[in-house]
Amino acid sequence: MDYREIKTPAFILDLDILEQNINAYQESAHKHNKRLWPMIKTHKSTEIAQMQSNAGASGFLAGTLDECESLQKTGTKNIMYAYPVADKHNISRVIELSKNCNFSICLDSADAACLIDEAAVNSGVAVQYLIIIDSGLHRFGVQPQNAAELAKALACKKGLKLIGITTHPGHVYAGSDPEHVRKCALDECSALKTAYEALKNTGFACEIVSSGSTPTFNNEVGDDLINMVHPGNYVFNDVIQIANGTAQQSECALSVLATVISHPSEDIYICNAGSKCLGLDAGAHGNDSIKGFGLVKSHQELSLIGLSEEVGKLKAGGLTKLKIGDKIEIIPNHACSAANMTGYMYGIRKGCFERFITVDMRNNSGKPLTNFG
Repeated sequence: MDYREIKTPAFILDLDILEQNINAYQESAHKHNKRLWPMIKTHKSTEIAQMQSNAGASGFLAGTLDECESLQKTGTKNIMYAYPVADKHNISRVIELSKNCNFSICLDSADAACLIDEAAVNSGVAVQYLIIIDSGLHRFGVQPQNAAELAKALACKKGLKLIGITTHPGHVYAGSDPEHVRKCALDECSALKTAYEALKNTGFACEIVSSGSTPTFNNEVGDDLINMVHPGNYVFNDVIQIANGTAQQSECALSVLATVISHPSEDIYICNAGSKCLGLDAGAHGNDSIKGFGLVKSHQELSLIGLSEEVGKLKAGGLTKLKIGDKIEIIPNHACSAANMTGYMYGIRKGCFERFITVDMRNNSGKPLTNFG
């Protein structure tokens, strides 16, 4: 079936582009002798994770514990959780994951670490952890020179085991040119080197030095110190990656298929895909270079200027042949947010529907086994 016959709105995933993206990044990681543990929050799909594993990914970085548990249930052995935890239910989940796979968590404070340590000791396990280093995003993380201070504070904890350091150069998304990307990559590599040296000089070994973002991947994969990389968005790419020069439109695998349902004025059209398909993300971490809420493929004259929950407002900036009933394809600004809006995607190949790709690792996708558990 021609994919343009699919009911709208629909999430369309070009399988050829998806596979090309997965293979390109994996080949680069192999070439530079890096472990590729993709950030899985981008797609939240066990099927796409299996495709990444088949290509050579040896583990995964996860953005939620739901993702961690879903991966573990499918037999994934190497899982890293990107953030700290601090409530008893999530700590218990961390303990169970540590029992059942090669699991690690990322920490940036003694307070959260102590809560985990107490539960780990009581359960007879040692939870592996990495120290989060702030390389410029100023979200999570200790300053690079203070990494050894945190390691020393946690050295006496019997329920914790330090295995490395990690960072996320997310401030790269605040800019939109190659020079900004290069600078952020330098920040990233420099911060990790400073933290690594501080730990080494204090007697702490780092088995893992990890980092990742799709824009900075080509820089970090060639760094001598970093041995594990975590790009995520690369599987889909999106308008943000086009804006910062990381990807071309032809490398964007995910789009939203919509139908024009109204033409209320001369230059305004309405389609049946809104914020519940595309999200309201106009650029991560302060990027103001992106105009509108998505890129309409094959229609350079159209701008997606507004979104309600279920519909989008398009403005024609010149002559257009668009009419009510036409179908349009929109590349999301932020593919990670868009993919989280659906339970499945239509996998297409060479313009024809091939199979459904399930998005089965969204947060709270599974009910707890017990009340409040």
